Amino acid sequence: MRPDLGNAMSMARTIWKGALSFGLVNVPVGLYPATQDKTIHFNQFESGTSDRIRYKKVNERTGNEVEGDKIVKGVDLGGGEYVMLSDEELATAEPERSRLIGITDFVDLDEIDPVFFRTTYYLAPEGEAANRAYALLRQVMRNANKVAIGTLVMRNKEYPVAIRPDDEVLKLETMYFADEIRSPSKELPELPEGVDLADREIDMAQLLLESMESEWDPNRYHDTHRQKVEALIEDKRQGNEIVEGTPVQPAKVVDLMEALSASIKSAKSNQAKVSGDEPVGQPTAPAKRTSRARSAPVKKVAKPTKIGGSKKPVAKTPARRRAS
Repeated sequence: MRPDLGNAMSMARTIWKGALSFGLVNVPVGLYPATQDKTIHFNQFESGTSDRIRYKKVNERTGNEVEGDKIVKGVDLGGGEYVMLSDEELATAEPERSRLIGITDFVDLDEIDPVFFRTTYYLAPEGEAANRAYALLRQVMRNANKVAIGTLVMRNKEYPVAIRPDDEVLKLETMYFADEIRSPSKELPELPEGVDLADREIDMAQLLLESMESEWDPNRYHDTHRQKVEALIEDKRQGNEIVEGTPVQPAKVVDLMEALSASIKSAKSNQAKVSGDEPVGQPTAPAKRTSRARSAPVKKVAKPTKIGGSKKPVAKTPARRRAS
């Protein structure tokens, strides 16, 4: 069995402790990470050795290394003008440290565009005395189908937050401020406008969508790239060498109606074969071993991906852009 090379954590640890304020009721809570990064991280070495490559902070003009206590922060205003700020000066602008998440509003989750969401955390009660108030708040929020809006100061940064309930826990979403959201109409110049779609095109696309409907099951989706990298690492550890894969050829541009028709046939054929049980993104078979010491991604055969059609839960997980 290959080792899990991702950054797996044995148990979630609290990263912030304080209280959740609901009117005059304060609920002691702790903030815990709800997710973990499973990306495989590589170190750098000099070729042919096990010597690590390190980076130094150097003066770009002189090339001399600079000690940490001699480094200050600065802002480039353009035109060769800079404003330098010490840590003490920056500290005067830091948000007021607070151990309180004050709820200011209750809103419908559907009113919040998912683009505002940053990272998900779990809010758990701290101490047995907090259990009753915590359970009460979670229950009334579920009954009303509402999420709470407040602010959180964490690691010297202020965040707007949304707190939503589910069957087990309150989930806290850190959010972006409104002025941090890019405007697609201003920044994406080639958005389609006034496209005249034929009824037949709409009907075919709708038929394709319906042929790909399924219930949301996150366990159907896997990080096939990470699985292949883990397999490559294990093969190299065992002394095996990897054959170069065949490059993926770019898809040909085809007629829209022809593509829709072919997609519908493919989706129906795939559903008949797997009966909805085969995981999406299942990794291909391991590459064959040969005497050549070169490696490249193994060619993947594209499969149609099913999209969700689940019933609206009381507290659903917001969609992500991908990622802070």
